Amino acid sequence: MEKFEIEFLGDVPKYIQISNNIKELIVEGKIEQDEKLPPIRKLAAFLSVNKDTIIRAYDKLESEGAAYQKMGSGTYAKRRDEGLIYKREYSKILKRISEKEFKGYIDFSGENVNIQYFPVKVFKSIINEVIDRDDIGVFVEKESSGFKGLRECINQRFWDSNMNIKKLLIVSGAQQGIDIISKAIININDNVIVERPTYGGAISVFKYRRANIFEISIEQDGMNLDELEEILKKNKIKAVYTMSYFQNPTGISMSMVKKKRLIQLANQYNFYIIEDDYLSELIYDEDVEYHSLKSMDIHDKVIYIKSFSKLFLPGIRLGYVIGTDKTTDAIIKSKINTDIATSSLMQRALDLYIRKGYWEDQISSMRSEYSYKYKELLKIITEELGDYVDIIIPKGGMSFFISLNKDLIDDKELFNRCLRRKVIITPGRIFFKRIKKDENYFRISFGNESIEEMRTGIRIIREEIEKGKK
Repeated sequence: MEKFEIEFLGDVPKYIQISNNIKELIVEGKIEQDEKLPPIRKLAAFLSVNKDTIIRAYDKLESEGAAYQKMGSGTYAKRRDEGLIYKREYSKILKRISEKEFKGYIDFSGENVNIQYFPVKVFKSIINEVIDRDDIGVFVEKESSGFKGLRECINQRFWDSNMNIKKLLIVSGAQQGIDIISKAIININDNVIVERPTYGGAISVFKYRRANIFEISIEQDGMNLDELEEILKKNKIKAVYTMSYFQNPTGISMSMVKKKRLIQLANQYNFYIIEDDYLSELIYDEDVEYHSLKSMDIHDKVIYIKSFSKLFLPGIRLGYVIGTDKTTDAIIKSKINTDIATSSLMQRALDLYIRKGYWEDQISSMRSEYSYKYKELLKIITEELGDYVDIIIPKGGMSFFISLNKDLIDDKELFNRCLRRKVIITPGRIFFKRIKKDENYFRISFGNESIEEMRTGIRIIREEIEKGKK
């Protein structure tokens, strides 16, 4: 009972102080999800207040979503998904900045490529060639699985013709891929596992499906599989969502040893692996070899997602999903129920763009450019922020996930301070379902800014960290 002890302040109603104290205990993890709160009479006696004060405190907790009641049993703690709540707030803040104003900001928030690297004239000629070749068919012909030519092209160029194209489905980007897979295989109260931290869009999709979400900590070589197996022993898991390369937000890639073990666990415990292959084209370190989980999938347990949008052109929403024997039909039906078909013109244009070798040229050019920016930004962060942060070295991708040292400004305040100085960072809390007290991160992406802009931005971040020390 000691953790419920309060030194009451005279100017705030006691029931509010009790409620706030319990909420803080829940957020800090000192009260677990679904833990029963003390009986009303017992807590009233312990705090020397009347029982009506405790009743009002518990009612306040319930109205704020921090507790729930079971008839005849008592009141139980309910942890709010603080990360998802703040993610919505964060998005609203950025939307309030007009497009004209945004040009005056140093933007470390986005992971889309700089559009200056996209060969607009080349792509315009590709579109014209497609229209001349296919005439009205580019606008009226729709295939539920996607344009067959593009699916065959993907199989040939990226999978050495080893994939059954009947399992390959064109989608409107990775987010839609996650959504239609979830609709196809995940039902209410199914158990899903994600990495901690992870891409907030995936958490939102699983939450919308009303799945039970388990978070597994991520280590320097990927998901903690010992922790995963302990959960597998006690719970029936439907799917594990993972980013095998340059995980968003940490930048961590899964080791070969862990990939093999994860596939073995999927077979042993009968769950699906949803592999989001994120920015694996942008490998900067020769020590990092590319082997997707799907290419190693001997048990047909991996559902693969790949987006072209991040690297091709953000406004052109294209990607693909490769299902398994048991899931492909359900995934296709889910796609049809979502939007019937993805743009036929854009699919045909991407197909021709890849076949003519432009995709390979673009990726090679981007890898060279972003490798340089990656190395320069790492130097700048080390020089300017080295005394205040720990950095995960990703060896690829387009961002750094940075841990603020103990007793420094928290990520939310740092974001607000930097925003006032026209520097945009991504607070780490949006990548966690629930936030622990010692988790204090922010992400810096380098897709759009020049070296000098990045140098200026990092200097401003350092200044705000120094001003905001606790």
